[in-house]
Amino acid sequence: MSNRDLPKASFNVRGDLRTVITPKALERWRPEVKAADSGEDPATISILDVIGQDWMGNGVTASRISAILRNIGKRDVVVNINSPGGDYFEGLAIYNLLRDHPAKVTVKILGVAASAASVIAMAGDEVQIARAGFLMIHNTWIVAMGDRNALREAADWLEPFDQVAVDIYAARTGLEPKAIAKMLDRETWIGGTEAVDKNFADGFLPADAVTETAKQAAGQALKAEFRIDEILARAGVPRSERRNLVAAMKGGTRDAAATDTPSAVVDQVHDLLQRMKAI
Repeated sequence: MSNRDLPKASFNVRGDLRTVITPKALERWRPEVKAADSGEDPATISILDVIGQDWMGNGVTASRISAILRNIGKRDVVVNINSPGGDYFEGLAIYNLLRDHPAKVTVKILGVAASAASVIAMAGDEVQIARAGFLMIHNTWIVAMGDRNALREAADWLEPFDQVAVDIYAARTGLEPKAIAKMLDRETWIGGTEAVDKNFADGFLPADAVTETAKQAAGQALKAEFRIDEILARAGVPRSERRNLVAAMKGGTRDAAATDTPSAVVDQVHDLLQRMKAI
């Protein structure tokens, strides 16, 4: 949410550690394709630049997003974001334009949605983030000059803008506003996994989600295997037989010959059930 007129945006991460986005880095950030509708269905808008218009006329503005959305009409839209942020008011306007879109809005955070870009990301009906992606949230910034009275007035003037940011993040996550405010005060970088855990995002990008689903399924299968083994043990089934039976149900054998047929497994299960009934 840094002022777009600053020659550089400098973010305090820790007292002695600073992350600086220099003009040269911002120049490299800009791809050939700016915010644009892909023409596909669902439509795709790519926000891969700073938020707001710079001196050269580059950047993602609310007027450009508004024009794209008019062309999209009532189609679903996917918004890809990889932006270091920028103008807070442009970010708010883009957020409200996306919220007002009549069809589904899916936001995909490809790399980083920092500062004003993180506000835009919260507009999605569904928000996906790369496992190696980041959100960054912080209080609004201005450049102020004057005596102590003028600076106090500037701090008071900023307060409602910070509160709007708190409201937006709290509405998306369900976190307590006071907790959100503390995250803004200390400037917080939120990785993909944490973003999902804290409901800043609904899930991972499809490629990451497949991996996560496979890991969860493997974990559930392992728990089920231990549970089955426990039940069989209580039924008095010998350990070697339990292992063979579990392996057979998984489609193979462990200690028994690999030539066991499905009918043999059925017979073992039937025999087990008869034993359990007799207990």
